[in-house]
Amino acid sequence: MYVTYRAAVVRNLALAIANGTITLIILLIAPLGLAAVITNTFLVTAASFFSATIIDSVMRYLEPKRVQEIDAGSANFEQPIVRSRQGDDIERR
Repeated sequence: MYVTYRAAVVRNLALAIANGTITLIILLIAPLGLAAVITNTFLVTAASFFSATIIDSVMRYLEPKRVQEIDAGSANFEQPIVRSRQGDDIERR
């Protein structure tokens, strides 16, 4: 599956924001200081983004190489000649 670089970054950013939001909600319930909550939320968001980006790089490496696309306009293709048949041309048994 081919995904553009921009789409991959947007997907990874959305994933990181979702993970950061979940982490923020969980940490706000815990009895921690505000600085610890903000720091942990930022670290989870950054780790999610970078791990998703690394996974995308691994997936791109594992994908089979794309075959060079042939420009149909520059290629010289011979069209097969198909002769239309009449009703008398059909052999009946």
